[in-house]
Amino acid sequence: MNIMTNSNKLRGFEKAIRVENVSRRSVLKSLGLAGSFVLAAPILSRPSFAYETGAGKMPHGVMVDPRVFVSLASDGTVTILAHRSEMGTGVRTSLPLIVAEEMEADWTRVRVQQAHGDETKFGNQDTDGSRSTRHYLLPMRQIGASARTMLEQAAAKRWNVPVMEVKAVKHQVVHDATGRRLGFGDLAADAAKESVPGVEGLKLKDPKDFRYLGKGEVSIVDLHDITTGKAGYGGDVRLPGMKYAVIARPPVTGGKLVSFDSDAAMKVSGVEKVMEVKGWPWPSKFQPLGGVAVIARNTGAAIKGRDALKIVWDDGANAKYDSVAYRAELEEAARKPGLVVRKEGDVDGALKSADKVVVGEYYLPHLAHVSMEAPVAVADVKGDKAEIWAPVQSPGGTREDVAKTLGIPEENVTVNVTLLGGGFGRKSKCDFVLEAALLSKELGAPVKVQWTREDDIQHDFLHTVSVERIEAGLKDGKVIAWRHRSVAPSIASTFAAGTVHQAPFELGMGLIDVPFEIANLQCENPEAAAHTRIGWFRSVSNIPRAFAVQSMVAEIAQATGRDPKDMLLEMIGSPRQVDLSSVKDPWNYGEPYSSYPIDTARLRKVVELVAEKGQWGRSVPKGHGLGIAAHRSFVSYIATIVEVAVDEKGKLTVPRVDTAIDCGTYVNPERIASQIEGAAIMGLSLAKYGEITFKDGRVQQKNYDDFPVVRMDESPLITNVHIVPPAADTPPSGVGEPGVPPFAPALINAIFAATGKRIRALPIGKQLEA
Repeated sequence: MNIMTNSNKLRGFEKAIRVENVSRRSVLKSLGLAGSFVLAAPILSRPSFAYETGAGKMPHGVMVDPRVFVSLASDGTVTILAHRSEMGTGVRTSLPLIVAEEMEADWTRVRVQQAHGDETKFGNQDTDGSRSTRHYLLPMRQIGASARTMLEQAAAKRWNVPVMEVKAVKHQVVHDATGRRLGFGDLAADAAKESVPGVEGLKLKDPKDFRYLGKGEVSIVDLHDITTGKAGYGGDVRLPGMKYAVIARPPVTGGKLVSFDSDAAMKVSGVEKVMEVKGWPWPSKFQPLGGVAVIARNTGAAIKGRDALKIVWDDGANAKYDSVAYRAELEEAARKPGLVVRKEGDVDGALKSADKVVVGEYYLPHLAHVSMEAPVAVADVKGDKAEIWAPVQSPGGTREDVAKTLGIPEENVTVNVTLLGGGFGRKSKCDFVLEAALLSKELGAPVKVQWTREDDIQHDFLHTVSVERIEAGLKDGKVIAWRHRSVAPSIASTFAAGTVHQAPFELGMGLIDVPFEIANLQCENPEAAAHTRIGWFRSVSNIPRAFAVQSMVAEIAQATGRDPKDMLLEMIGSPRQVDLSSVKDPWNYGEPYSSYPIDTARLRKVVELVAEKGQWGRSVPKGHGLGIAAHRSFVSYIATIVEVAVDEKGKLTVPRVDTAIDCGTYVNPERIASQIEGAAIMGLSLAKYGEITFKDGRVQQKNYDDFPVVRMDESPLITNVHIVPPAADTPPSGVGEPGVPPFAPALINAIFAATGKRIRALPIGKQLEA
């Protein structure tokens, strides 16, 4: 089964940005270009259970064909392609493992091969949005089951017996009646001649017979190479005759080059050439910023050459961007009515009749991705052909953008995907690849473009800055009114000039989908213009929304003398599916509500589970405190308890973290634990230190000395992860991103419990110092 859409398409979040109130699918159908797709085969063995996902609406949809993803050698070696990018989530292991499980392949005889960027062949390859397993659990099972069926058919023909009498078992096909058996390798040639069976008639394994899925006993395939330094990342690529380049980019978003003097740079040993790099007017999606490139025999020489350049820039319209002034603008906007994006009941009337109104105003600054591996790409452009080696999250999108930028056919572009030394959404944007491609075309030689840490921080697609203002009306100790105003520049500003409101996908991340059972509820989105490049970041807008909403829950608990956990459960309310019919364009992470409703019973469950396992209410030493928070994101449900210790000088440590996660049906619990542990570290790092500031349009931070991340000795001492066992009918949901949002509010609530200090602006910084 091959489900494709027109190649002139919108990718991922772009469709939510550019097409309002009309699905991308319906637009394509009206043009006669779209195929139909309903993912409605059984995920488990029960034939009555079927569910739909948004996989078919992704660019190029889904490919379910064992001939594309699986090859079998005569010696029995099974090679399975991984078409998603590996950046620590384990997806390069998990998706092939699903295939191997259904195929009855022995994992010790499986080799994983990384697919290049080709969505016509492999289907959608965007590794973002915590949707790889969500969208590909069933297709990968179908691929494995198809391969198994073809092997069984080949064996049955060889033995001249009915196919129902044979069965694949651990890398062999057996005929129980006669005791005959054939290894997969013995059947390779014959199985390849079999027709691929239709997915409708496939028999999937009963989960009770799984040997790998759900067990957590298979290590990631790259573990040994990563831990021994043998793994290949973007910076490790070397080609004969390769040139090395670094680029001086405009220091202000929207700025441009006026002139440059390269005399001193050309005197640096190893520097071969200095040249202008084409830039595109902002906003321009992921096109390069432009600037001046220094070409050298090695990266070190190129950096020294760049340091010697004398450049005059025109800073453009954002030359006066200042974080302090902009924060004041956002706060002013948050205190006035904004665009109403959800309305239930009469909030104004309820607030007026309230016995008490609790008001909280929360601030979260710009954040940089700072993945351990800075952006890097190698390009080799020869005539109308280009080959790329890079750590990219969207190899298919990168292929499209390289072809478009160079003006060559897409089929002439090869994108080789290396391991990613962290991504967090930054490497979904391929500007660094386009820079390498442009330079290679100009120089007629392979070129590696290496970003330094300073480049990475000062020219990032930053996480948005945000002010969240919440007013909660109380009557007789109950919340009767809730108004949330969220003010932040939008990711849509990266694609379209003049954007002042957040896109539907941003509004659907903790604002319009707030799950509280409150009769009078209103969400508003006042205007905010962007002055720098904004991009998606791990968990995206869920970070500021969860921080604000879950902090406010604790503030309401304090105002009413209630236990924060009890208050949270009361506000979530009765088990139900949240009705968003009043929302004009509700976003549900691209998934249909029929399969992925906002289910408050599941949210309550993770709160109750983490309270039990984390021993909520336990006695803690003086100076310690417990905080709790819960959040639904990427159609998963997460609740976190953080224990903090704050000494008399204000030093903050985290002795223990407990997180409960309900991510539906899952593949590898070891990777779930790993992702949640990593989310605790990242969440702590962002809460303690994360802040990018601007003055005169320029980012003020440069490296880890002024944009620090937590070190090993600051990390949580213990992180316990509690996975909710999935119900039989529960489809898979996200894991990579949902662990981050509840961490900061749980931390801040714990700090309040320990010290009595309420922090409403992040980062914590020096706010706890005596």
